[in-house]
Amino acid sequence: MKRLIKILVVGMLVIQAPNYSYAQDNSSSEDAYFTVRGSVREKSSYEPIANASVQINGGTYLTTGYDGTFKIRVKIGDQLMISHQDFQTVFHTIESDDRILIQVEEENSKLTSKEKRRLEIQAFNQLIDSADTYLTKDAERSNQFIVDALNKSLSQSQNAEAYQTLGDLYMFWKQYDLAVANYKISLQNVDNSETRLKLAKAHNANNNPSEAIKTYNAINFSNLSNYQQTVYYEGLGDAQLKNKQTTTAISNYKKGLKVASDYLIQPKITDLNSKIAQAYNVEGNPEEAKKFFNNSMRMAKKVSPKRAIEEQATVAEFNSDNKAYDDEIEIRKEVVEAVKGIEKDSIISNDSPITPQKQNYKIGNALILQKNYNEAISFLDESISEADKREDLEVKNDALRRKADALENLGKYDEAKKTFQEFMASVDQLYLKKQQEIARSARLARSIAESQNRILSLENDRALSKSRYELTEAQNKTQQIIIYALIGGLVLLLIAAYFTYKYIKQQRLANNLLALKSLRSQMNPHFIFNALNSVNSFIASSDERTANKYLSDFSFLMRAVLENSEEDFIPLKKEIELLQLYTKLEHFRFKEKFDYTIEVDENIDVEDYEIPPMLLQPYIENAVWHGLRYKTEKGHLKIEISPKSDNEITISIVDDGVGRQRSQAMKTENQKKHRSKGLSNIKKRIQILNDMYKDKIDVVIDDYQNAEDAGTRVEVTLKKD
Repeated sequence: MKRLIKILVVGMLVIQAPNYSYAQDNSSSEDAYFTVRGSVREKSSYEPIANASVQINGGTYLTTGYDGTFKIRVKIGDQLMISHQDFQTVFHTIESDDRILIQVEEENSKLTSKEKRRLEIQAFNQLIDSADTYLTKDAERSNQFIVDALNKSLSQSQNAEAYQTLGDLYMFWKQYDLAVANYKISLQNVDNSETRLKLAKAHNANNNPSEAIKTYNAINFSNLSNYQQTVYYEGLGDAQLKNKQTTTAISNYKKGLKVASDYLIQPKITDLNSKIAQAYNVEGNPEEAKKFFNNSMRMAKKVSPKRAIEEQATVAEFNSDNKAYDDEIEIRKEVVEAVKGIEKDSIISNDSPITPQKQNYKIGNALILQKNYNEAISFLDESISEADKREDLEVKNDALRRKADALENLGKYDEAKKTFQEFMASVDQLYLKKQQEIARSARLARSIAESQNRILSLENDRALSKSRYELTEAQNKTQQIIIYALIGGLVLLLIAAYFTYKYIKQQRLANNLLALKSLRSQMNPHFIFNALNSVNSFIASSDERTANKYLSDFSFLMRAVLENSEEDFIPLKKEIELLQLYTKLEHFRFKEKFDYTIEVDENIDVEDYEIPPMLLQPYIENAVWHGLRYKTEKGHLKIEISPKSDNEITISIVDDGVGRQRSQAMKTENQKKHRSKGLSNIKKRIQILNDMYKDKIDVVIDDYQNAEDAGTRVEVTLKKD
């Protein structure tokens, strides 16, 4: 019987699918599709727009009729792209089978080149974002978005970004040779360290560690960020370990660990401790490996519960390799229990090494190696049960095979025969599943190859057009140099100087606007997160009326905040209204901790002043959460707006809380590790706005009084426009 089982297992290994998977079954039910009608019209005149292009997910293509209408077969979640030379491209996501009305504004023919350029960049970025969204879900759809992005690319930097995204796509789907090719094309357009790191990793994944090491060594280390340095040392160590340079690999892992430790890059601290341990095990030094595995398990708990469990499973494998079966069994039992806890919040796929069915199977296998057959069978039964629930035929098949071995060793031949028959049925099911996976993988491989051929054809056409253009330009320039040598040179010099100055000025403004937008995008989630904590406390206490009242005020505040989120400045009057509502909400929760007053000098015309949105709220939040909240008796928060000069006012936020030093001392170790971005973001915003608007805002923070509860005083000076 054992001989027959071994033959079947070898046969199964022959029919294993390629080392990539397919996220979506192409034979999904046609019932998911339906036909939707739509029309495209000009917004102001409601006139129909004929011959507008309508594409679904960058694939199916049709045009609108003379009356602007169209019909297309879609499913929920598909994205339509409606484009025409007379208006900016519009994207619409299918959410139901209702009729679609697309209203567009015809593009102004008088748009400046800068505005047209902005629209073109926006269209490119939307396509790249869509490619990223589908990268791990649908390879074909993501690939098509990248092809469309390349068609709209206007610069080498955009080409580089598109080809890097394509390399990322192929890396995820384990098409490592194609990933290498596309990372190289990306580097031909723009050479940067991030892409070189990805290229080196792709070489190693493609079983070419020597080329990976060569690529790592060619990277300019001084250009790498702290995180990239850890990635560099980790990847170089991976390639050297695969190249059987174990000692050198350990040395580079340790260098990476030092950088990660110096800059508190917690996930990498865990990963590198684990890899050092595995390398020591390969080197034949299990005692040293244990030390680093102990470190990795301790550090993994600080990253996330799931990462901690994964590291336990890695250590269990180490114990199995070293025949420490008792330690292996103990750890795997802990993993099974821990997985039950994290599965309440997240789904663990069958590909994960920490699934209950895999862990129970390996416990059973370890017990068989200890000849503890009766106990092994109970764990194998649990593995089979879990595998059935999760439709994991591979683990079920292995567990049935080992159970048959255990029963045979116990002399229970009838039960062993019955289990073997179940194993044979499982083999048949697994064979059919593998056939389906191979067919899907083959379809995906063909699709990817066709897409790559289209992209290479596009790149060849682009290169040919560029060569022709460069040849024509060279001939024209030669003629112009001969005819207009002196005059043309002088004119070109003046024009170049003018446009260089203009470009630098525009670039500085664009960088400032981009930085402001980035900081605002960080401020809003930060504020919403803290405010939702307040909502949660009322819900947790089952105070339904209070929660409803609080949520009503909170929703009004959120609407106002979101309306202002894209503005650099808003009227001071509107900011005061937001502060009144926010302070009311905080007081609503901490009534026993503080009272507050908001005073606006009657001589100030608040309509004459403008202020960046959400500028004052973090200071009030800090006063409540880090000052007044720790006060033993009831405190007071005062917000006062008073004149400073004819063109300036002072906004004071004063609390008599515990003060900054005592607040820091009273924090828990966990709170001290948390680095709030609220105040640092405000400082950056003020610095940029002052640079753009000539020192419009000034902020001073100091202690409020000389007492045990020193309190804090924040004074914001604001200039009139």
